[in-house]
Amino acid sequence: MSFKRNVRLLAGTAIVWCAALEGAWAQEATTPAEPEAAEPAAQENDRRLSTVTVTAQRREESVQDVPLAVTAVTGEQMAALRVENIENISLISPSITFSKTNSPAASSNIQIRGIGTTGQSRVFEGAVGVFIDGVYRTRSGQALSSFLDMDGLQVLRGPQGTLFGKNTSAGALLLNSAAPNLDEVSGFVSASYGNYNAFDVSGAVNIPVTDTFALRLAASHSEQDGFLESPAGESEGDQNMDSFKISALWEPTDALSVKLIADYSKQDDEVGYATVNVVDGPLTPLINALTVANGLAVPSSNINDYQASINTPTSNKVEDKGIALLVDWDVGPGMLKSVTALREYDTVQNADADFTGADILNINELFNSQFFSQEFTYGGEVSGAVNANYLFGVFYSDEELDMGRNLSHGTQAQAFWNTVLGAQGVPSAIINAAPGEWAREVLVGTAESLALFTHWDFALTDRVNLITGLRYSEDDKTGSFYYDLFRDPVFDPFAIAGSGPGPEYARKFSDEAISGTLSLQYRLNSDVMYYASYNRGYKAGGVNVDASGAGVPGSSLNPLDTGSSADPVFAPETIDAYEIGAKVDWMNGAARTNVAVFYNDIQDLQVAQFLGLIFTILNSPEAESYGAEFEYTQALTDYLTWNASATWLPEASYGEDAGIGVLSGRRFPNAPELSANTSLNLNYELSGGKTLTGLVQVQYMGDRYTNTASNLKEDAVTLVNGNLGLTFDSGLSVSAFIRNAFDERYVMQHFNTPIQDTDRNGYVAAPRTFGVSVRKTF
Repeated sequence: MSFKRNVRLLAGTAIVWCAALEGAWAQEATTPAEPEAAEPAAQENDRRLSTVTVTAQRREESVQDVPLAVTAVTGEQMAALRVENIENISLISPSITFSKTNSPAASSNIQIRGIGTTGQSRVFEGAVGVFIDGVYRTRSGQALSSFLDMDGLQVLRGPQGTLFGKNTSAGALLLNSAAPNLDEVSGFVSASYGNYNAFDVSGAVNIPVTDTFALRLAASHSEQDGFLESPAGESEGDQNMDSFKISALWEPTDALSVKLIADYSKQDDEVGYATVNVVDGPLTPLINALTVANGLAVPSSNINDYQASINTPTSNKVEDKGIALLVDWDVGPGMLKSVTALREYDTVQNADADFTGADILNINELFNSQFFSQEFTYGGEVSGAVNANYLFGVFYSDEELDMGRNLSHGTQAQAFWNTVLGAQGVPSAIINAAPGEWAREVLVGTAESLALFTHWDFALTDRVNLITGLRYSEDDKTGSFYYDLFRDPVFDPFAIAGSGPGPEYARKFSDEAISGTLSLQYRLNSDVMYYASYNRGYKAGGVNVDASGAGVPGSSLNPLDTGSSADPVFAPETIDAYEIGAKVDWMNGAARTNVAVFYNDIQDLQVAQFLGLIFTILNSPEAESYGAEFEYTQALTDYLTWNASATWLPEASYGEDAGIGVLSGRRFPNAPELSANTSLNLNYELSGGKTLTGLVQVQYMGDRYTNTASNLKEDAVTLVNGNLGLTFDSGLSVSAFIRNAFDERYVMQHFNTPIQDTDRNGYVAAPRTFGVSVRKTF
């Protein structure tokens, strides 16, 4: 489909939607009013929706005044939806999805409007940036830590780069911790218990120390049995996490605010390698026989039974810690802000790398990221001949990556490879799959980034604003791979199969880029705003750091098999994003409708693939996505509010190109054509200082591809969630909750099962969960 035709389609959709909306508010806007004027009826309306304040443009303003697609929720709303970390972020908006497989550092993917960093890679930057207290998180998996003591969450859709230190090509998540205050001692404690032995406890306390200094302390602990179980009935994939945070606020004058935030989270559990078998391969009978010989039972072939069999319990240890210094200084005409951060993210996994009950291949994988960032911004207003809000910024970051994999043959590896390679004519006497360590891989990377950016919001008239921004980025990266050990480069089964030892290498990547934004905003009146925007997004390339990053050598026993070479350097990704939108408050302020239509033209979209034995990174030369979003909120009564949102993605596909194999012309993974949420929220005041609260939510996600290396799909699914509770004037609240009420069971992500040819396994979604919670504020 041509670009011009796509633009006409989106523009036509926008006109139809806006015309339909205009009919709804025509009675209120027959005679255009000044933007600041308010209708008397709206002032008297008890059901007028509250203003949602966001900082998407680095200043506090109503979400209805921001000329871009933003969804914002408070900490209380996150608690009601039980959005406790990034895993269930789609409860907030159907436009955003999250998925992960075995490694939190390499396989955690966030997508907005279908666009994101997909597949598994240790070195990918996120197309969707995660910013917590203004600090960029280099790995999406860092958002798997508990959203401890958060004040709110904002989802920004579309490329970002002229307002935030780190540029992103698809969008951003902004999370802000509850800040210390100087007023009074306050805080909360909460606890919940549910099925699968799910137990959570958390709390926070605010302590004013002096008139100018305050502290806020927060902590949480959570644990839960895994959703999968072995044929013997033992849970697989148990979770356990602890999080801590301390914030200090110092305000020596009205012009200066200094905030120091230190956080630490620790995960010590069994998450990552328990999966269900989805598609049997030709080696399945052999795997099943070895599983039984190993004293374990073969798991059920019915996916709905959620059974898994692994012979080595997974040990998954994750530590995420950091410190951030935030300084706001009012220096007269503008505000100077500084965000300084130092973080370390460390994972260690010991696991069953063949994902079966047979003892064939074991892995010890290490990942360590040490990250420093510094951002300075200066923003303010000018008035007179030119009226504008402005922002100037500079950003610098430096990351060091130390990674490694230690691979071991299990006690049944010899029997497995004797059978597999023997069928290809290889004498079993020469195959060396003796139990023990056979490879130690050392992987190292660095990433250094420098950027200058500016953003201007010009008030051309009382109704019309022109917003423009520009960013200059420089990125320098390195990546290297070598073996500390490869026990037998001739007769090891991986050498005979042609996948190792991979070529050692040390490569560099350097690039500079210009990106920016241009948008026009028009306010019909105080309740109606239109906007049109263009954004140029950019995501740096890099070096694929993996044992197969430079290719594979070919079989050690076949001189005619020369293997294949690969360039570990992958190209940067760019996106031209066009958007038209409208934001409308109507029914005298009791209803709110926001719509947006968008078109994204993407060049060199970065994609990672796991092919069962090797990890690759490729660039899709062309890709595109377009569609529309709809958000609606209405106060039906004084105590009942209806929310509805939908994302329609008729196109979200890679271009036709033989170089990207199975992905050529196909839709992106985890990008359904239609997804939607709708909910009813209850807040009914009873006598005696009590309030009845409740929520019923329905989620719909259309059928979708689930992987970048195969064409497996999952059918559409509908989930029902809910909670019901009581709150008291004393600050006590009790509630009962349920998620996935009808126990829909499905696969979130498929993958090519290692060393098993065409066999495919899958990571499953959470089944029905329910429980009770208690919270006390003071």
